Amino acid sequence: MKFNLIDIENWNRKPYFEHYLNSVRCTYSMTANIEITNLLHEIKLKDLKLYPTLIYILATVVNNHKEFRTCFDENGNLGYWDSMSPSYTIFHKENETFSSIWTEYDESFSRFYTAYLDDIKNHGNIMKFTPKLNEPANTFPISSIPWVSFTGFNLNVYNDGKYLLPIFTTGKYFEQNSKIFIPMSVQVHHAVCDGYHISRFINEVQEVILNYQTWLGDK
Repeated sequence: MKFNLIDIENWNRKPYFEHYLNSVRCTYSMTANIEITNLLHEIKLKDLKLYPTLIYILATVVNNHKEFRTCFDENGNLGYWDSMSPSYTIFHKENETFSSIWTEYDESFSRFYTAYLDDIKNHGNIMKFTPKLNEPANTFPISSIPWVSFTGFNLNVYNDGKYLLPIFTTGKYFEQNSKIFIPMSVQVHHAVCDGYHISRFINEVQEVILNYQTWLGDK
């Protein structure tokens, strides 16, 4: 997968990037309740799982916007990936730990869903932190906390403050006013993503969910 270098000197985001990376190093998160009423009903009719469906949706919107695919490569160069794949957590009831598994993104929901099921079948019962080897560099993390309908969620990443990729966390869905909602938290770095971008992302996730007929039954 191609990593496209960014020419920082001629980048319209240069002053914002340098300010939030060097002067005021800053990450932030936003949590929103996403309506899934009709989508949840439909996937239950089709005997599909909600978690991989949400993973597909998040990966689809990530791949729509390069600010969510912007990061440093292994040599410290700034750029963005042509495409990114999700790396997601699965829970092990037996010992109350989790594993992180990745599945290559596919624009086709049905192909992605099948690949997800294959990865779970092959690696889901291996109680290791990363049971599926050779995770590519162009992945981003998703986790699920399906036991609580949280109203806010914040990650504190203690490194050099240069982790630029988004981190997504979903919670337990709930009913309110005869509709079903699920909390979704998005953690981003202000150097590459402003409030406008994260707002657009959340709104687009909601739009993809509301228009599930256009992709849920694809081949």
